[in-house]
Amino acid sequence: MLHFHGSHLGLVIKTGLVTGIISLTEGIAVGRTFAALKKYQVDGNKEMIAIGLMNVVGSSTSCYVTTGAFSRSAVNHNAGAKTAVSNIVMAVTVMVTLLFLMPLFQYTPNVVLGAIIITAVIGLIDIPAAYLIWKIDKFDFLVMLCAFLGVLFLSVQEGLAIAVGLSIFKILLQVTRPKTVMLGNIPGTDIFRNLHHYKEAMKIPGFLILSVEAPINFANTTYLNERISRWIEEYEAEEGEIKKQSNLKFVILDMSAVSAIDTSGVSFLKDLKKAMENKGLELVLVNPLSEVMEKLQRADEERDFTGPDCLYLTVGEAVASLSSVIKGQTSNHV
Repeated sequence: MLHFHGSHLGLVIKTGLVTGIISLTEGIAVGRTFAALKKYQVDGNKEMIAIGLMNVVGSSTSCYVTTGAFSRSAVNHNAGAKTAVSNIVMAVTVMVTLLFLMPLFQYTPNVVLGAIIITAVIGLIDIPAAYLIWKIDKFDFLVMLCAFLGVLFLSVQEGLAIAVGLSIFKILLQVTRPKTVMLGNIPGTDIFRNLHHYKEAMKIPGFLILSVEAPINFANTTYLNERISRWIEEYEAEEGEIKKQSNLKFVILDMSAVSAIDTSGVSFLKDLKKAMENKGLELVLVNPLSEVMEKLQRADEERDFTGPDCLYLTVGEAVASLSSVIKGQTSNHV
């Protein structure tokens, strides 16, 4: 009969959670490694179900924690194993060895056993793939290097834990500091692209056109507010060096890449619009996706975002329409 109480319950739960996460990570990582070598697909959900079921059944017989061990998988791979029957053969062989042949192996040096594993694993080291990762993404190369050194000098579990920790840190960094770029017009077209990527792209006088390339949520609204404010200050300072007064009238926010928004994100847009109005500027939104648009409509009781002059399908359409407004205001003043 199971009793879920006692002084060691907390330690057992923590150990079980950590062991489960690491074993799942190791098993799926190893499975995908050999899937890439053998050119087949691995279903992560099925892998997790299989590992969980094996451990549930094994726990009733005090079995060791079951996972897809890298060393044993490498030995299997080099031995030419093709199906899961190899596991049955291996289990029977290990059982027979433990019961009847152990005296023959008791003097075998650990160096010999280690050499067998190293010989099997060394063929999995792919230098060209590592170089390709270095060329594509330096941070991914750092994660790969930490995982390799961690497994080499510590253990498989600790190496994978380091790699997973760095990967989570990268995801958090991307979530909290989303990419925001300034757009410019490619002459002769109504296409707007990143000014840093397209040298021929030009700024439109009176317009600050920005693009947010990530979901807007509670984790990044503060950063976005500071970044957009900095864009405006830099734009006005740059124009101030050329002219005595900035002619910035509109801040256009391209939301084509904003796939989701939460309540904090909607509040951020409202606060940003009020801040723009206090500076004599107008905030205009371009092409919010369906989910974003639905939430803006629910929150926009005064039609600050969904009015005809505040929402456009494309940046080119917004610039053309608002430019005519600026010309009309200028002619009225004259």
